[in-house]
Amino acid sequence: MVNYKDLGLVNTRAMFAKAVKGGYAIPAYNFNNMEQLQAIIQACVETESPLILQVSKGAREYANQTLLRYMAQGATEYAKEIQKDGKLIPICLHLDHGPDYATCKSCVDYGFSSVMIDGSKLPFDENCAQTAQVVEYAHKYDVTVEGELGILAGKEDDVEAAKHIYTQPEEVEEFVKRTGVDSLAIAIGTSHGAYKFKPGDDPKIRLDILHEIEKRIPGFPIVLHGSSSVPQDLVKIINENGGKLKDAIGIGEDQLREAAKSAVCKINIDSDGRLAMTAAVRKVFHDKPEEFDPRKYLGPAREALKQLYMRKNREVLGSAGHAFDC
Repeated sequence: MVNYKDLGLVNTRAMFAKAVKGGYAIPAYNFNNMEQLQAIIQACVETESPLILQVSKGAREYANQTLLRYMAQGATEYAKEIQKDGKLIPICLHLDHGPDYATCKSCVDYGFSSVMIDGSKLPFDENCAQTAQVVEYAHKYDVTVEGELGILAGKEDDVEAAKHIYTQPEEVEEFVKRTGVDSLAIAIGTSHGAYKFKPGDDPKIRLDILHEIEKRIPGFPIVLHGSSSVPQDLVKIINENGGKLKDAIGIGEDQLREAAKSAVCKINIDSDGRLAMTAAVRKVFHDKPEEFDPRKYLGPAREALKQLYMRKNREVLGSAGHAFDC
């Protein structure tokens, strides 16, 4: 059993309370490797933003759970090192889309400070029961839990759904009461992956549903998944340098900023980071086909990711400058 506090991590409880009060959202950035982790830490330290490091089930299997534990501990030490004054931005290690109780329990045991149990595809009563089971175990160790109501369409890692089902506002009060979750992921129009929408679509977040949910559970932390905007400049660079991303479209950043001013206090972004790194790697290979040193193409990819996330913190999530809120 590893206690997340011994790794220098925090859970989401305090950071969410501050975000709801301050009208911004905490960035929840997924990582699979060292370069992604370095870029995320650098971006959040330099913008003084609190941070949720996210690991999916697939990423955990890819990176190895033991290595992830030490990577998380290294992330907190690295953050203090580059902060210069030794201050540590709040960092949470979160399981993204935990598929079952066993996975969530294992993450709690390995030092995660927050877990998500995704029972959104289950009937309501089964979702409540499974979520409550995870909450009961996680709360013994002061680990926070995220649940989900509604289904996002799209595909990312092991998470896939063909049809979008909006969260029903009339269900949220009972779900929160019966499960004891600390935050709630909702489906209001965002979507997983880079191919979220079709050409000609006008992607819109259903702010009306969000506001109705806020009325029913005022001040309760709300989470948005599938919130990558799929920047078209990155898609263009990828396609100009050998890629074949067709009709990759995301959600507008202006809509995400509007949502972040509400009770939405955690916004998940993964695909945009993948696009930034892939665009940088493809450009190196196109411009320097003789290159074979991983540092020479992963270094630019890391820098591209850092710059993207610094901008997200400042302009989209509004989290920049809030790491050390009292």
